[in-house]
Amino acid sequence: MFNDKTVMVTGGTGSFGNAFFEIILRKFKPKQIIIFSRDEKKQHDMRLRLNNPVLRFFIGDVRDRDSVFTAMKDVDFVFHAAALKQVPSCEFYPLEATKTNVLGTNNVLDAAEHCGVKKLVVLSTDKAVYPINAMGISKALMEKLMIARSRSGNSRTTFCGVRYGNVMYSRGSVIPLFVEQIKAGKDLTVTNANMTRFLLPLSQAVDLVLFALEKGGNGDLFVRKASACTMGDLAQAVINIFKAKSKITEVGIREGEKLHETLVTQEELFNAEEFDLYYRINSHQKLDYDDYFTKGHAGIIPKDGHNSENASRLTIPEIEELLLSLPEIQKALR
Repeated sequence: MFNDKTVMVTGGTGSFGNAFFEIILRKFKPKQIIIFSRDEKKQHDMRLRLNNPVLRFFIGDVRDRDSVFTAMKDVDFVFHAAALKQVPSCEFYPLEATKTNVLGTNNVLDAAEHCGVKKLVVLSTDKAVYPINAMGISKALMEKLMIARSRSGNSRTTFCGVRYGNVMYSRGSVIPLFVEQIKAGKDLTVTNANMTRFLLPLSQAVDLVLFALEKGGNGDLFVRKASACTMGDLAQAVINIFKAKSKITEVGIREGEKLHETLVTQEELFNAEEFDLYYRINSHQKLDYDDYFTKGHAGIIPKDGHNSENASRLTIPEIEELLLSLPEIQKALR
C-alpha cells in the first residue's frame, strides 16, 4: 500500500506516530513520509533517532488552514492523529479542545479533499462513545465530521476512521505514572479500583489503522476488539512485576471520568460487520436526507454494546504478561 506513496501523519510526533513510522519504514518503501506537528523539539528528536531521508518534517498546527493545505500537497494517504487528548486539560479548556479536535479536523478534511488525497483515516477514542467529558464530546464531533464528509459523493477522497481504547504506555497514560510512583517509592493512586478500562498495545493500534486503510470504505469506522481489566488489578500487576512494596490508594473518581468505557454502542452493533479482531461500523453513507425523517431500519437492537465491563476480563497474571511484552516496561525493569 505504501510503496512509492507519500504519507502524512498529523500530530506525527506523538506515541502513535513514533510506532507507526518504525513499522512503515521497516516493512515498506514509501516515497515520502510527512510528519506534521507543532512541536519542534519532538520533531528534532525524531529526526535524530530515525535518521531517514524519506522523512520530511513540517512545523504546523491543524488549527491553521494554510499550514495544513500547504503540507498536504501531493499526499496519497493521511492519518489524522493530532488532537488534545488529556481529559483534565480539555475539561478546563473546552474551547481549546473544540478548536483542535473539531475545527482542526475540519481543516484536515478540507485539505484532503482539495488536494485529492486517496484516503484519510481519522483516529478516535472510546471516550467519544456516550461522551461525558469535553475531550470525548469533541472527538465524537470529529467522527461526525468525517462521516458527514463521506456522504458528499463528489470527492475523490475516501474518508474513514478508527476508534480504540487506552493505548498502553502512551504519553499521559496511567502505566507510566505507576512506574514513576514505584521508582519514587510512593503508593500507586487509582481513582477507583473497580473502574474498568480497555488495554491495547500500541502495535495493535497501528495494526487497526493499517486495516482501516486497506479495508475502509467511505464513512467506515473500525474498532479493535479489546480485553479489559480493573484499575486495581492493573496497579497490582505493575507492583508485582517490579517486585515493589507500594500499596494501592484510591483518590476518587474525577470530573469527566466514567466507571466503564464503551467502544461500540448497542445501536452501532446493530449496523456493524464483525471480523475476527475488528468491527466495521456502517455509517449509512448513502442515507438520503429526507429518508432520515421517514424511514427506519427493521431489526432488534443488541442488549449491550462492547464495553469494558462486559469485555473479556484479564486476570492479574495475564496483565503481567501483557505488560512484560511492552518495550517501555522492559527498559524500565533494566
